[in-house]
Amino acid sequence: MGQVVVPLKSLHADIPVPAYAYEGDAGVDLRSASNLVLHPFERALVPCGISIALPQGYAGFVLPRSGLAAKHGISLVNAPGLIDSGYRGEIKAVLINLDPHESFEIKRGDRIAQLVVMQTPPVTLQVCEDLPETERGAGGFGSSGV
Repeated sequence: MGQVVVPLKSLHADIPVPAYAYEGDAGVDLRSASNLVLHPFERALVPCGISIALPQGYAGFVLPRSGLAAKHGISLVNAPGLIDSGYRGEIKAVLINLDPHESFEIKRGDRIAQLVVMQTPPVTLQVCEDLPETERGAGGFGSSGV
């Protein structure tokens, strides 16, 4: 698959635009465009300082950063956050502090989430009476073991 070009508008000259940390990474780091403190179990809509123009047939997915989740309990309320190809507003992340005891300070420019762009083919949902059988069937929510 060839490289996909996504036009990006930087809304704040002092905040670095998203970039891959390592060659082959799936996501680019999104940064905070504001300063804030997330207290235990508090959530906040955090602007990321960019707008993008995804090509039709693609979507953006905003995902948590594993280090923030593992070390500080910082995650996304709606993980993944979905960015449709027609959206042109500022990308924002709905962060939550899941640590029951410690507040977490976010400074302008901090890396707070990741953006993954994926191809999303059009789908036609076809109403039917019965679905094809599978070995799994309707088993879910731990049906294969925990």
